[in-house]
Amino acid sequence: MTDSTLTILIAFDGTWRARRALEQAARFLRPGAVELITAWEPVTRQTARALGRTGLPQTTVELEYDDHDAAQTHARAALEEGVTLAGDLGIKARAHLVETSGTTAQAIIDAAKELDVDVIVVGTRGLSGVRSWFNTSTAEQLMQNGGLPVFVVPPAEDEEQPEDGDDHDTPLSAF
Repeated sequence: MTDSTLTILIAFDGTWRARRALEQAARFLRPGAVELITAWEPVTRQTARALGRTGLPQTTVELEYDDHDAAQTHARAALEEGVTLAGDLGIKARAHLVETSGTTAQAIIDAAKELDVDVIVVGTRGLSGVRSWFNTSTAEQLMQNGGLPVFVVPPAEDEEQPEDGDDHDTPLSAF
């Protein structure tokens, strides 16, 4: 049985974590339809931010702007994969590609408010201990700042998970 009254936003970046979150949302929330969002950041902005971390003046590298952005292309492909997976799970998904100039969490929160959703679904890396001190958690930011219920899907303990970088993670988002 599906719940057609619940409006769900699922953050999807194409990683195994995002696929698991979508699968678990289908299993436990049983939505008839979802809003699927992929947040991405232009390569030029990623480069400028990375340069800022080095302490070098950002004017030392000339950034080129063009209509073709590799991060956008990757994000669009991830979003299309999410729509296909949702369909395979019996869920109708509306796709939203969102360019972010801030954090991924803020892009998700802004989209959730604009789309007037009831709950946000997001996967997480499930980091703990010292590693969690140095990694920003989008799921945690959503819970603290979103003002909406957040359905957080951790990695399964018995599930073999790809090593970092093995499942085409890119800087388009870090759910």
